[in-house]
Amino acid sequence: MTMELDDMKQAWQALDRRLADQQALNWQIYRDGKFDRMRRGLRPLVWGMAAQMVLGIAFLLLGVAFWTSHRDTLHWVICGVSVQAFGILVMAFTGRLISLLHGIDYSAPVLEIQQRLASVRRWRVKVEAPVFSTLGAVIWIPLLLMWFQWGVESDGMGPDVLVMAPQLVGIMAMAAGISLALTWGTYGVLRFAGKRRWLEKNFVGRSVMQAEAMLDEVKRFQQP
Repeated sequence: MTMELDDMKQAWQALDRRLADQQALNWQIYRDGKFDRMRRGLRPLVWGMAAQMVLGIAFLLLGVAFWTSHRDTLHWVICGVSVQAFGILVMAFTGRLISLLHGIDYSAPVLEIQQRLASVRRWRVKVEAPVFSTLGAVIWIPLLLMWFQWGVESDGMGPDVLVMAPQLVGIMAMAAGISLALTWGTYGVLRFAGKRRWLEKNFVGRSVMQAEAMLDEVKRFQQP
């Protein structure tokens, strides 16, 4: 009788181990499937960042090409350097975001991956969105002036647009001020109207939000 009880006990223990192994296997398959979908879902964001990096390089080269061909005129050097600096900033910000995305270890615990995605969210909402919203309202001024100047030149020679029409600077500065006021005014109104989360969703982007939702699902599945 004692032998039969021992055999039954061992059989139950073996069954428990097999169930635990099966549960662990199911969990691993579920987790791998979700994380694979999450990785694929973040690819459009990475591709977008690659395109943004190309744009930053284009701004950089454009700015350098302009100010090096107008180095004798201070205001044109300032225009070119401004565009060059904007290009460098775009590249730096893009590199930072790509670094955050590549830093996600999909084999790490769910909490650690959530913290990584939270870093991506903070960067996009707290840094990237306000900086680009502000600079986007003014960077068009040197770009437009450069375009005007190149338009009147032939082989690097020609009249100076700002000497011919100095009022351009004042007009563009006023337009930039209005553009900035509209940008931040709209932001303030939306926040006042309780649309802060809506704004953040637009800043963060669909890819990151979908990844966050998948992580929440995995975390709920993991919980007993």
